[in-house]
Amino acid sequence: MSTPRIDIRGILHSDDLPGVVAGVTTSAATIGLEATGPRLVGESETLAADAVLALFSTTKPLTSTLALQLVDDGVLDLDAPAAEYEPRLGGIGVLDGVDDDGTVRLHEPSSPVTLRRLLTHTAGFGYDFFDADLAAVVRARSLPDIATATLESLQTPLLFDPGTRWEYGMNIDWAGLVIEAVTGRRLGAVMRERLFEPLGMHDTTFARDERLLDRAATLHARTPDGALKALRAPSRPDTPELDMGGQGAYSTAADYLRFLRMWLNDGRTDSGEQVLSAQMVAEATRDQLGDLQVTALPGVNPRLTNPVEFFPGHRKGWGLIAMTNADDAPTGRRAGSLGWAGLANLYFWLDRTSGVAGFWATQLFPFADHTAMTAALDFEAAVYRAR
Repeated sequence: MSTPRIDIRGILHSDDLPGVVAGVTTSAATIGLEATGPRLVGESETLAADAVLALFSTTKPLTSTLALQLVDDGVLDLDAPAAEYEPRLGGIGVLDGVDDDGTVRLHEPSSPVTLRRLLTHTAGFGYDFFDADLAAVVRARSLPDIATATLESLQTPLLFDPGTRWEYGMNIDWAGLVIEAVTGRRLGAVMRERLFEPLGMHDTTFARDERLLDRAATLHARTPDGALKALRAPSRPDTPELDMGGQGAYSTAADYLRFLRMWLNDGRTDSGEQVLSAQMVAEATRDQLGDLQVTALPGVNPRLTNPVEFFPGHRKGWGLIAMTNADDAPTGRRAGSLGWAGLANLYFWLDRTSGVAGFWATQLFPFADHTAMTAALDFEAAVYRAR
């Protein structure tokens, strides 16, 4: 029996946006994948459905999945001090404040950073564009932007004692370094072997070559007057110092849907290979936060992000790969589903109860652009109405 398809083009719109690509998958197959709108605002070329996208934080579930594979193998322990694997995680203090002279005051953490806390964003690391206190530290220490993909950009203190709070941050970049420490290999190489190749994700990478650059989508920014401005298009192969597990990968919508489909299939690839145990899938997709919960993200750098909260008024937790919703969401997403986003307005959801997952993406700053986020949520709701 053939898998029914969804008319993506009929529910995909990109008015006042750069090009958009979106798709939907069931546990059996991708049932719709389309692109619309310009590759470069102001020019006639349409964004291709196989456009190579900067994933930003939609990289995080990939890295978290790789870490969970190593937990399945007994190589990593979710609850051991992570400094046992990556010694650079030892000795990181907790922020007390920044004095007028730029002195950063710290205290010793009362509990250790663990892999579980890194994967659930309860370890204490933050992002300076979401946290004013961390932004003050970055200024005081003259740290480079995390987009530089350097070890130096990760040299921030913890914002709270591990395990006491949820705050979104660079935790998964550190999880990537833990993976490198235990495998002795670069993150992208391990991920390619253990995840990308088994899943058939042939266009996913941390370093684009000429082949992928030829299909790269162009990043855009919305200016204060609401206009769209194209940023400089990439012209040279990528040579990052670090493969940033929290934000550094590139992929296509088709590849990302293959990844989401594996999660719908209890850890199996399209060919039936078990790349993650069903028991781990069940554990990773349940809320891990207990009495803690996901909170709104304040935007303290308007060039990069607006303030944002997903599904206001609904309780949100965090599994081991993404946000969970405790109740049915207004879009039709069922309780217990997962979802998250990337800084350039990329959004995904994973609904194992309904057996459907979707990915909507553009390449636009700042994050949580009203037009983009509304279009992504409208797309999700339309998928449920069409089923």
